[in-house]
Amino acid sequence: MKHLRPALVLTFFFIVVTGLLFPFIVTAIAQVALPKQANGSMLEVNGKVVGSELIGQAFAGAGFFHPRPSAAGSGYDANSSSGTNLGPTNPKLLTGADGFDGVEQLAASYRKLNGVAADVKLPVDAVTRSASGLDPHISVRNAELQAARVARARGLNESRVRALIAANTAQPLAGVLGEPMVNVLKLNIALAKG
Repeated sequence: MKHLRPALVLTFFFIVVTGLLFPFIVTAIAQVALPKQANGSMLEVNGKVVGSELIGQAFAGAGFFHPRPSAAGSGYDANSSSGTNLGPTNPKLLTGADGFDGVEQLAASYRKLNGVAADVKLPVDAVTRSASGLDPHISVRNAELQAARVARARGLNESRVRALIAANTAQPLAGVLGEPMVNVLKLNIALAKG
């Protein structure tokens, strides 16, 4: 009994501090300092939430920019976030496995859909899946290769579409960390606005 009481008091204390007090304080600070990020970085169109800028969505129409391929469930399913877990030396990465197309099939589909010649090098993110399957960004090169298709489907001048790509390109953090990238949902929203 001598050791039980202090153990129970400490247990209760740490449950209150780490399970209730600390999360409440962090949540309150986040809601005041960064409310948009604390609430999921949601994007709205005409007052209606259309998605989060942090989680990719599947876009299939010719008039939309398409995201990176996804292996999460049936595609961009946040409940099934995962990649194919196929390493670069695994032949199944090229030929496909477990119901997923491989790089060869993805490249052929991408070339056909976007009218890209066989001698043009495709960006890696156009033909491989991300580790989470929820990546909301594509490379600038990937967006540029899709520009002609999107412009044709929407009846827009290709230079206007390329200007939207440029306007929606996020630069590397501090100018050196990472690569320039394009958020597909933000770009498609900008495209819909004209």
